[in-house]
Amino acid sequence: MNTRSRVLILAASGLVAATAITGYVVNAHDAAAGTGTGAGTTGSIDLRTAERTGTPGTPGTATTILFRDTAPGPEFGHVASVPAAHPGAAPTVSSTLCDRFYAAHDTAVCLQRGGALPATYATVLDHSLHQVRQVKTAGFPNRARVSASGTMVSWTTFVQGDSYLSDDFSTRTSILDTKTGRLVDTIESIPLTLDGKPYHAADVNYWGVTFAADDNTFYATVRTGGRTYLVQGDYRAWTARTLRENVECPSLSPDGTRLVFKKRVDASANRPWRLYVLDLRTMVETPLAEEHSIDDQAAWLDDHTVMYGRPRQTGGDWDVWAVPADGGGEPRVLIPDASSPTPLGG
Repeated sequence: MNTRSRVLILAASGLVAATAITGYVVNAHDAAAGTGTGAGTTGSIDLRTAERTGTPGTPGTATTILFRDTAPGPEFGHVASVPAAHPGAAPTVSSTLCDRFYAAHDTAVCLQRGGALPATYATVLDHSLHQVRQVKTAGFPNRARVSASGTMVSWTTFVQGDSYLSDDFSTRTSILDTKTGRLVDTIESIPLTLDGKPYHAADVNYWGVTFAADDNTFYATVRTGGRTYLVQGDYRAWTARTLRENVECPSLSPDGTRLVFKKRVDASANRPWRLYVLDLRTMVETPLAEEHSIDDQAAWLDDHTVMYGRPRQTGGDWDVWAVPADGGGEPRVLIPDASSPTPLGG
């Protein structure tokens, strides 16, 4: 599969169509008592309240799961929530409409396509999902992340037309510090050390940022020369260095010791990526039990479980699946008709 095909698949996975009309917040509703009827209830979602909702768990254990509702109907594309202890409960569905969504603590980021030309609006939301800042960028929504404190926000879009010599897509990844308001529109300018040596190239692209608890260290994917690498970045020092090859879309565990990522294990178009967990202390990687190709930036439900969006084999519908992070067990459907899973609380 050539680069264009590969990137088109990446872009398509992040472009689950969102055409529903935005509704209005009607009333607050606690879905914790839901019994899994599958019918959502329109209501407001407050991140601070959601963090406290549900059964108190150990540190690193989510109390609420937010996600993008992909069930056919007027609520398609809206942000919804269920208790982490009862993911089959009837969700509370908000009026917030996104193509990609993520949240942590009291900050959320919503990516939504807009405009006649391919463009994305990255909207930063407060704890009540009200807009506090919006940035327009080129391309299609793809990845979104918020640091655990809610301070650092990142998003990635796929862009076409950066070069007159090629019609391939490229990426554009931004980082926003919500405390200072500093926006790095594209992180491609960050000084990169590759295999221990300073590296400069015109084809450098980054995507899939994940932040450490210090709001300074971050991990991401960099692609150059036809290869992908895991990079560790230092936001304040504004430097980055490669750690490992063939790592994409990393996501840091709540305890900060491991990364779940997608790894290309086959050159065929049918099963290009599998989920792995990398132990940052030993740099030993473990394949997870999910045998399907996963094109998503997985999230950690807790220190022992990861969750991710997976399209059904027929049709364009998506579900959120979960699988143990130690390589054992079996994958299971966590939330049907859902994508962009986001753990909250813990």
